[in-house]
Amino acid sequence: MPTFTVSGAELDVELSDEGGHPVVQLHGLTSSRYRDRLLDLDLGRGLSGTRLLRYDARGHGRSTGREVPEDYRWPVLADDLLRLLDAWFPGERVHGVGPSMGTGTLLHAAVRDPDRFSSLTLLVPPTAWETRSAKQADYLKAADFVEREGSEAFVRIGRAVARPPATLGAPETVPDVADHLLPTVLRGAAVSDLPDPEVIAGVDVPTTLLAWTEDPSHPVSTAQALVDLLPRATLEVASTPDEVARWPSILMADVRRTAARIS
Repeated sequence: MPTFTVSGAELDVELSDEGGHPVVQLHGLTSSRYRDRLLDLDLGRGLSGTRLLRYDARGHGRSTGREVPEDYRWPVLADDLLRLLDAWFPGERVHGVGPSMGTGTLLHAAVRDPDRFSSLTLLVPPTAWETRSAKQADYLKAADFVEREGSEAFVRIGRAVARPPATLGAPETVPDVADHLLPTVLRGAAVSDLPDPEVIAGVDVPTTLLAWTEDPSHPVSTAQALVDLLPRATLEVASTPDEVARWPSILMADVRRTAARIS
């Protein structure tokens, strides 16, 4: 796989080139392309007739990173994304898709360069604004815990937390982040939030929000707030694995509509 150099990291990148509309797919916090595949969050797995760019965020999966918490703030990840798009799809408008941290990265990139994106599919948006402060404290406590007790103990505690009903049956996985980087990555998440609401309201592209129920880290309230803010957004909420299994077809329909509109 090719790598792409950004400040402080080498990003591991994969392009599936079948011609057609450009699409970039991101992943969530402590995940990777590989782990999202296991979790059924690889919506691009059935996407044909596109140029699909996937990559592991800095410090995740096969990408490298430094022990600098500020490197993992979402605006920094958005800068990485925009640099990647300049390199792989120069001058083109791209469809962006990604869950959780991927959603945060895409929104920061979209408010910085609104003409770069043709449309968006945003999965399980994370806590934001009013609900973010409690989660930020959780990330800081988790980072301290990993340093004190190790990543295996962190994983054991995580497995005791109730899972959203829509994810039942998905395999158990572990963070795809090197042990020495995990506390740093968590501290980067702790100083991250979505862009200000009034700025997000200026992202005027077709957007689909996909959320699921009973997940305090990814509350439906964030997805609903984004639908209310974004000028051209719709929302679908899943409460069963079968409903999540429809999400790849939703992405496919989103991309096809965008390609038809632009062509």
